Amino acid sequence: MKHTAFIILSFLFVLLLFHVTPSHGFDSIFSFGDSYTDTGNLNVLAKTLNIPVFTDKLPYGETFFHRPSNRCSDGRLIVDFLAEEFGLPFLKPYLAKSGSYRQGANFAVAGATALDPTFFKKHNLKTIAAPLNISLDFQLQWFKELKPSLCKTTKDCRDYFGRSLFIVGEIGGNDYIDMFISGLSMEPVKLHAHTIIQTITRTIKEVLDQGAGTVVVPGNIPMGCLPTILTMLKSNKYYSYDQKTGCLKRYNIVSTYHNTLLLEAINEFRYKYPKAMIIYADYYKPLSNFVMYPKRYGFTYNPLVACCGKGGKYN
Repeated sequence: MKHTAFIILSFLFVLLLFHVTPSHGFDSIFSFGDSYTDTGNLNVLAKTLNIPVFTDKLPYGETFFHRPSNRCSDGRLIVDFLAEEFGLPFLKPYLAKSGSYRQGANFAVAGATALDPTFFKKHNLKTIAAPLNISLDFQLQWFKELKPSLCKTTKDCRDYFGRSLFIVGEIGGNDYIDMFISGLSMEPVKLHAHTIIQTITRTIKEVLDQGAGTVVVPGNIPMGCLPTILTMLKSNKYYSYDQKTGCLKRYNIVSTYHNTLLLEAINEFRYKYPKAMIIYADYYKPLSNFVMYPKRYGFTYNPLVACCGKGGKYN
């Protein structure tokens, strides 16, 4: 994704939070998810397991950090912009085990799925995260491991996490990509969407039960616009593509289905936890606009083409 898109989406995100959070902001940020929020956990794992990664090389990080940043962006991620706006340091990757995490920690890992590896093995599905235990349940376990160093008593934890911002996602997109690339048809994928939502809601419930005062839950992006999907699952039928965007329609249907289920779950949490601020972050509409009106948002080339790939129509 082009850096411009992250800036615009982050700006909208920060504006939303300023309208719903106390004037003092937050004392810490805790983030779960995949490549949209990973600030270095994948790189730590890769070094430990001697697995090659790409985020430790330019152009990743070149426009802001001016060095490889271990982020899946040429600049900052949304969590970076949020940390800056609330006067907090950039989130350290939890797996780095580096110093204090009193002001927040990042549990997200690029390539992470919502569902555990056992799910994919049980259903004979391939997953890019196959050798790694980085799913959402594992990330939640890391949070529980960190908790004793942050607070001791139930009251202390509720006070501390009540002044924290929790970001749960985006997560689930890699699950759908893995399912489609494994050859699953639309109906089984939609059935599995319910399991993905249940996994996400477990994490939301856990942080709310710990006393989280503000929880942001991003939805899925329009997956049919991803260069990966457009390349690996291309169609020979012109009507498979949205004539306004060039995206594959059937995969965007899954994204909207996921988002509908997720928003229903969030509304239930709002009813059960009336004192908490639970925010649904819509990634779908802004990114659709970037694709439909690229020049309006600073894109100088086809927004469906990856910046740094290996050639082909979508690079």
